[in-house]
Amino acid sequence: MRLATLSRCTLAVLAAAFCLPATLSAQDLHPSRRPSPMGLARTMLGDTYVSVVYSRPYERGRDNIFGTKESEALVPYGEVWRTGANEATQITLTGDVKVAGQDLPAGTYSLFTTPGADSWKIHFNSRLGLSGTGIFEDGEFTPVDLPAADVLTVTATPTTLPEDKKVDQFTISFEKTDAGADMVLRWIRTEVRVPIVPAG
Repeated sequence: MRLATLSRCTLAVLAAAFCLPATLSAQDLHPSRRPSPMGLARTMLGDTYVSVVYSRPYERGRDNIFGTKESEALVPYGEVWRTGANEATQITLTGDVKVAGQDLPAGTYSLFTTPGADSWKIHFNSRLGLSGTGIFEDGEFTPVDLPAADVLTVTATPTTLPEDKKVDQFTISFEKTDAGADMVLRWIRTEVRVPIVPAG
């Protein structure tokens, strides 16, 4: 009797083992195994903690990242970009700051950008939990009126990195300055710096 029970248990375990890989594959949504994994950039500006959570796409052989729509660039000039991949990028500030000289209250914001050949717009937006620039539900994507929810928009000038400094994976970082820090966006040979300093 005990042998029969043991045999049934063994068969159940084996059956579960055969089913397990398929189940794991279907449910494996861990951010570290995404094609564009999640990243975190953070810094302290005095007593203010600043963090950015974003997804980091790779070049993957695409040689036309930022450019005109006519050239079929991945991120066309003049169009709002999620500033990464997957969900919209989010920035959190525990204190009031000045971004490019303009006031931004403490809080959490979606961080969008509008790339251009000579100037980028950086949008701090009150809409949170977005799938890129809209809402993705039941297999359908619905764009959101992002300009209506912009809390602050500033401009920054892009620069071109030398070939030997090329960045394969999109990166956001903070680099300290005398007054605060630059939030630095880099991908392939494009670099954009946005100065952030404590308010007051």
